Amino acid sequence: MRKGRLAAMVAAPLAVAMIATGCGGGGSGSGDDGIVTLDWGEPENPLVPANTTEENGGFVINALFTGLVDYRASDLKVENAVADSIESTDHQNYTIKLKPGWTFHDGTPVKAKNFVDAWNYNAYGPNGLQGASFFEQIDGYDQMQSEDPDGKDGPQQAPPPAAKELSGLKVVDDNTFTVRLKAPFTIFPVVLGYSAYMPLPDSFFKDPKAFEEHPIGNGPFKFESRVPNQELNVTAYENYAGANKPAIKGAKFKVYEQLDSAYQDLTAGNLDFLRAIPVSALIGDKWKQDLGEHAHQKPGLLTQTLGFPLYDPKFKNPLLRKAISMSIDRKTITQQVFAGGRDPADGFATAAVDGYRPNQCGEACEFNPEKAKQYLQQAGGFQGVLTVETNGDGGHNEWVQAVAASIKQNLGIETQFVPTPTFGEFRQKANGYKFSGLFRTGWKADYPNIETFLTQLYRTNASSNDYKYSNPAFDAALDKANAAPTIEAATAAYADAEKLLADDLPLIPLWTQPVQYGFSERIAEGEVKAYRELDLTTVRLKQ
Repeated sequence: MRKGRLAAMVAAPLAVAMIATGCGGGGSGSGDDGIVTLDWGEPENPLVPANTTEENGGFVINALFTGLVDYRASDLKVENAVADSIESTDHQNYTIKLKPGWTFHDGTPVKAKNFVDAWNYNAYGPNGLQGASFFEQIDGYDQMQSEDPDGKDGPQQAPPPAAKELSGLKVVDDNTFTVRLKAPFTIFPVVLGYSAYMPLPDSFFKDPKAFEEHPIGNGPFKFESRVPNQELNVTAYENYAGANKPAIKGAKFKVYEQLDSAYQDLTAGNLDFLRAIPVSALIGDKWKQDLGEHAHQKPGLLTQTLGFPLYDPKFKNPLLRKAISMSIDRKTITQQVFAGGRDPADGFATAAVDGYRPNQCGEACEFNPEKAKQYLQQAGGFQGVLTVETNGDGGHNEWVQAVAASIKQNLGIETQFVPTPTFGEFRQKANGYKFSGLFRTGWKADYPNIETFLTQLYRTNASSNDYKYSNPAFDAALDKANAAPTIEAATAAYADAEKLLADDLPLIPLWTQPVQYGFSERIAEGEVKAYRELDLTTVRLKQ
C-alpha cells in the first residue's frame, strides 16, 4: 500500500504561494528512448518486499516482483500470475502449484522453495520485518516470535524463538507447496498478490545487504540503478514470463520534495506520470484546463486519517477521542483546502472497496461542536496543548493546520501544528511509538477487499497498528470473518467488525480520496490502479 500497505501516502496539497519553492528531480527522461518518468519519493526502508509497507517503496516493488496472483489494473480483479492453481477444500489447507518457466532477474528459476524460504524469513521475529504479521495466519508463526523481557530499550535481549521455520509450510516439489493455516481464512487467495508474499531468489539469503543495494525480482522490470534522494531506474525484463509483458523499455522514478514541483514538471513535459494533483491545481479545475484529455480521475481506495497515541494515558478515554473527531469540520476543509477534491469520511474504508457500508463511523464522524463539547466535559477535559503532527515533505501541512484550527475553534483546546521534516523520520517516530499527540496517518488498499482496511491497521500488534489499539472483541470479529464459508460472507462479516471501531475510535477518519492523476502527451494509454499506482505493463507510448 499493496503494496501493503501501510500506507503511508504521499499526498496532496500545497499552497499556491509555494508552487515555485520546491525542488525536485528536474530534467527530462522523456523523448524517444522508451523510458517513462514518474513522480516518486524516498522509500522508508531498503526495497525488500516484506519490509516495504508504504507507498513509495511499494510502487517499485510491484514493478520488480510478480506474486502468486495479480490484481488486474482496470478493476482489481484477482488473477493467477505465478500460481497455476490455489486449491483448498476447507479454507485452511491450501495446495499451491506454480506455472513453469518463471525466472528471477539473475536467471535462476522461481521454485516453490523461493516462496517458502521467503515467507519463513519474513515471519521470523528477530529479522524485524515490518510485514511479518502478514504471516500470522500460518501455522507455526507464534513459535517464531519471542518477547524482549524489558522492552527494546532495556539492556536485556529477547531470547531466540523456538522455531526458525513456519510449520505450516511444506515444499512438495519444485512447482508445488502446501500451506496449513492456524484457522480457516477464506480470502487467503485474494491477499497473495500483496508484496509481502513475493518470492525471493537464493542470492538474497546468501547476502541480504547486497540485495538491498541491488534488488533482484521476478517481475516485468528489473532494477538498474539508484541515486538516493534523486532517482531510481528500472528496465524491462526481457525474459518476463507473465502475460502482461512491458511495451516500454523502462521507467525512471524521480524524487520530488514537493508535489507542486512535480506538477510543474508534468505540465512542462519533463514528467510523464503524476499520481496526485496538488491543491493549487485543483482550484477552479485548473488541472483539467492545464492537462486537457490527459487529466484523469477514478474512484480510489485511499483514506486520510489522524491517529491517537493510545499508548499515552491522556488519550485513553474514548469520549475525548470522540469529542475531538466531532469538532472537525470535514466538509468545509475538503471544500476550502481541497477544492472539493476529497469526500468526508463516514467510515474506515472507502466507497470503492468491496464490502463498503455507508455511515459505519456514525455520530463520531459528524461535525457537531455542541455535542463535542459535551463529550469533552464528560471526559474530564483536556489539559495542556494538543499537538497535531505530520511529515513536512508530503504536502499535508495545509490541511493538518486547518484541522488543528478546527479543533481549537470548536473545543477550545490549544493546538500546535508540528511538522517532522521527512517521511522517513516521521515513520521512525511512528514505529517507535513516540508521538504525544495526534499524528497523520493514511492508507491505501493492498488488495480489493474491505479486510485490507482493517486487519493490519487495528488488529492487536498488527504491522501498521501505530496507535497500539487492542480490542479482543474486534480481533474475534475478524476471526469470525476469516472463517466465513465464502468470500461474500467473509466480506460482510468484515464490515460487521468495522462497525466496532466507531465506539473505540482509535483514529479519526477524515476523508477519502479519488485517484486524480495526470499523463504527459507522450502517454497514449495506461491503467492506474484504484490505489494510485500506474501499472507500468499497461503503458503505451505515442508513436
